[in-house]
Amino acid sequence: MQRFIGENSRKLVNVSGLFCLTALLSVLTACPADVPPGGGPSLTGPVLTVAVDQDRHTISPYIYGMNFADQDLAQELTLPVRRMGGNSTTRYNYLLDVHNTGSDWYFENVPDDNSHPENLPDGSSADRFIDQDQTTGTKTIITIPMIGWTPKERKASHPFDCGFKVSIYGPQDDVDTWDIDCGCGTKNGGTKITGNDPADTSTLITETFATGWIGHLTGKYNTAGAGGVLFYSLDNEPMLWNSTHRDVHPAYVSYDDMKNLTIQYAAAIKAADPTAMTLGPVLWGWTAFFYSAKDTEPGGSWWENPQDRFDHGGIPFVEWYLQQMKDYETASGVRILDYLDLHIYPQYGGVYSSNLGSADVQAARLRSTRQLWDPAYRDETWIDDFVRLIPRMKGWVADNYPGTKCALTEYNWGALGYMNGALAQADILGIFGWEGLDLATLWGPPKFSEPGAYAFRMYLNYDGSGGKFGETSVQASSTDQGTLAIYAAQRTSDNALTIIVVNKAAVGQGTTVTLSGFSPAAQAQLYRYSSANLGAVIHEANLDVSADVIEEIFPASSISLIIVPQL
Repeated sequence: MQRFIGENSRKLVNVSGLFCLTALLSVLTACPADVPPGGGPSLTGPVLTVAVDQDRHTISPYIYGMNFADQDLAQELTLPVRRMGGNSTTRYNYLLDVHNTGSDWYFENVPDDNSHPENLPDGSSADRFIDQDQTTGTKTIITIPMIGWTPKERKASHPFDCGFKVSIYGPQDDVDTWDIDCGCGTKNGGTKITGNDPADTSTLITETFATGWIGHLTGKYNTAGAGGVLFYSLDNEPMLWNSTHRDVHPAYVSYDDMKNLTIQYAAAIKAADPTAMTLGPVLWGWTAFFYSAKDTEPGGSWWENPQDRFDHGGIPFVEWYLQQMKDYETASGVRILDYLDLHIYPQYGGVYSSNLGSADVQAARLRSTRQLWDPAYRDETWIDDFVRLIPRMKGWVADNYPGTKCALTEYNWGALGYMNGALAQADILGIFGWEGLDLATLWGPPKFSEPGAYAFRMYLNYDGSGGKFGETSVQASSTDQGTLAIYAAQRTSDNALTIIVVNKAAVGQGTTVTLSGFSPAAQAQLYRYSSANLGAVIHEANLDVSADVIEEIFPASSISLIIVPQL
């Protein structure tokens, strides 16, 4: 049996027949196994230091965003930013409130729930998305389609229009069980059907479609600068269109395609609302950072002979893209790209999953967050490289288009329903602030009561009353950031120092936290989330601050927040 004893004791006590009697107080006192017989904590864990006057920089509030977060969670967190993204937004028609599912679900035109379609475009799912954000004080990211096709009509129920109808293109490897005329687009064990007619589902559009939509949004919600939609994403993962939307775009996107589409649509967005921010090129992952989809066309060893890249001076795609955006601004006087926007998912098998996974997967989940920042961490998958993604992105920007901000509008390290996933998520949010990322939105947000939501609460609402992690990052270091990670910031409202410590280890780790460049009060507050109570952030007893040092044992698999008032 285990329990907590004493108002000032936070140490886990094993009381299976063992008690320590104090004659003076005549009460039980703790005798934890991780405290040596001489008294005092066992301080053998990684050493932690915080220098408040070093490496100071602003933490963007937009790093704590999500895609499609439910209103109750967004309301409680005062979620800073929320994205309407994903494959279906590439072919969303705001006039009809219909999206095409692409390869995610049999290339079908599916109507969004709408009780008053006669009022469209008012009351569309996109409008309701923005309505929620307006209610919760959240900034909105809307995805602007650039693929050139949009659903042509709204059907209230099956049979829906779809890209590869069995009645037109013959038997296929799989069909929608709810609409057996809608096939997967392959036959004979994977052979792709080609030559289908995009007009089966869609109608051609240009940038005027985007201009019309933004006109509707600014008319209803005002411009971005006056509280309307602030962010517009330049479509979604266009380097995968030849797969995800191959019923209308079987061609592999090239360097020039991306340049021309960005100029065409981003310029239209800026003309429609000059105060809005654009995000691009919204790439799916590692390969697309360096090569176009056209480079990967079947028929050659593209990794040895990337012809499209060679035709553009051998320059990796992201760098070339940024150069083109800079050249456009130089020639026109207008910046049409505000954020370099990429996506990242861990490639280690089983990590990006709602499932917890094996012990090996759980360890990899916690370890692989290092690919976001660590120059010494070589990705353990097919990538087999030193990813250090955020510093890499900032380097690309500095070298090719200074002033561009950096965004990750899709990422997910999985298992958000478990403490293991919450540990990874808390670590990631700390990394984002530490590395100076400008915007991030988690794909597949946690449910209100899941551990992953508590990782966000530790930064955005640790006390249930709007208590937040600081807005100015300060220097924090651990002698083993991989097992006992530390992040620190100073809070504007009260100048308090806020420190997040993520113990990824399966055992408690006792250590010291040494402070400098700061005048701390004699005591610090402590809030903690751990497996001991997955349903709450616990306000623990205060910690003593003596000679600018805090001593503490951080429990196994825990997220701790220390708040040190300024003297």
